[in-house]
Amino acid sequence: MRVVSLVPSLTEAVAASVPGVLVGATDWCTHPVDLEVVRVGGTKNPNVDRIVRLAPDLVIANEEENREPDLTALGDAGLDVLVTEVRDVPQAFRELERVVGACGGRGRPRWLDEAEAVWAELPVPDRRLRAVVPIWRRPWMVLGRDTFAGDVLARLGVDNVYAVHAERYPRVPVEELRAAGFVVLPDEPYRFSAEDGPEAFGGTPCALVSGRHLTWYGPSLGEAPRVLGEALRAAAG
Repeated sequence: MRVVSLVPSLTEAVAASVPGVLVGATDWCTHPVDLEVVRVGGTKNPNVDRIVRLAPDLVIANEEENREPDLTALGDAGLDVLVTEVRDVPQAFRELERVVGACGGRGRPRWLDEAEAVWAELPVPDRRLRAVVPIWRRPWMVLGRDTFAGDVLARLGVDNVYAVHAERYPRVPVEELRAAGFVVLPDEPYRFSAEDGPEAFGGTPCALVSGRHLTWYGPSLGEAPRVLGEALRAAAG
């Protein structure tokens, strides 16, 4: 089996579940850190010719992270493309099981069972926060409706102010964002940091969180509630 992954989350999941099948991955596929495969460009601009030359049995992708013209071009080249959709935590587990199986995995990997158990056993939050979740600046963009990251936060007691917005990733003036009482700043896709992001919100509490634990669906799901929960509690006080 030869697999090319165009999604960092899925790259990590397949590498952990079916070692040796990956032959190509994007430049953004940073986990596992010792992954040695052909790099095929970015998630939004993969090198289709390079992927075709790798002659994979399967290309794994995501309807949000990858562009339809690229996926169509891969299909037109005769490649089998599996496109996932992940909008909430339960769907992530279903899609991960599907991907691992399609890549030749025999049975459900232990890490997937353990991660699902962690999420199933989450305690009810003792309080809830309302927050805005910027994912980009210049222009400012935030999480809107129907997103995996929004569902992750909701399960941890943080309700997204823009969860009912008509768009999934709306552009919102920073002046409007400042009205929120709490801000969650992940370090991807925009690399928010202590020096780049919180200063835009004055004295509003800002939680700097791991983008991998907030937006990736893979082995990181098992530790995401603990890692994110610690960061959120530290900022909320």
